[in-house]
Amino acid sequence: MDMLLAQLTLRILLAAFLGGLIGLERSSGDRPAGLRTHVLVATGSALLMVISIYGSDGYTQARDPSRIASQVVSGIGFLGAGTILHEGLTVKGLTTAASLWIVSAIGLTVGCGMLSLGIFATVITLVTLILIRGLEKKVLPAGRPTKCILHVTVNKNPDSMMEVMDYLQERNIKTRILGMRNDPQRNVLEVDLAVKIGKYYNANAIIDGLKNTKAVQGIVLKDE
Repeated sequence: MDMLLAQLTLRILLAAFLGGLIGLERSSGDRPAGLRTHVLVATGSALLMVISIYGSDGYTQARDPSRIASQVVSGIGFLGAGTILHEGLTVKGLTTAASLWIVSAIGLTVGCGMLSLGIFATVITLVTLILIRGLEKKVLPAGRPTKCILHVTVNKNPDSMMEVMDYLQERNIKTRILGMRNDPQRNVLEVDLAVKIGKYYNANAIIDGLKNTKAVQGIVLKDE
């Protein structure tokens, strides 16, 4: 029993170490979940896996090892959801949520005694988070987001603004309505929109496309 206890302790320590490596990478970028969170998730997952297999008496007979472990998989979703942030029309934190999910899987893997597989999964995770992120920056076009204010004149009907907002949302453009004025003589609405167009998008092409929608009568670019 002492030998088994030593082996199980080693598994939990290894899970904490592997989770910490991934947590360090997340902490370096000031992510919503960092070192402590990843260590706790990995340790807790490994501990629950050990309990699921061995129980309190150290024997594996007449037990379903997947019963407790399966709850970790579903439960980690609630923790991951807390790291996902909505900013305007964009979503941030998905990678950190995924890292928590893989850390829990690594903890379960190490907890059931598959140490080499857990280490291998950790290496793949770190390669993905560090090296592939650098590759993305080199392969994808560089640039800076475009921020501007658009004075948009739209037809005065209930669907006009919905069409404009749908157009911008489909292109993942952050939008904020600064003001709106009704012009009954021309039967139009004049709307000031603060927009932020991502660096991977052609701002001129997006504005030209908005001009060509049926709801829009004209667009004037204003200084911020």
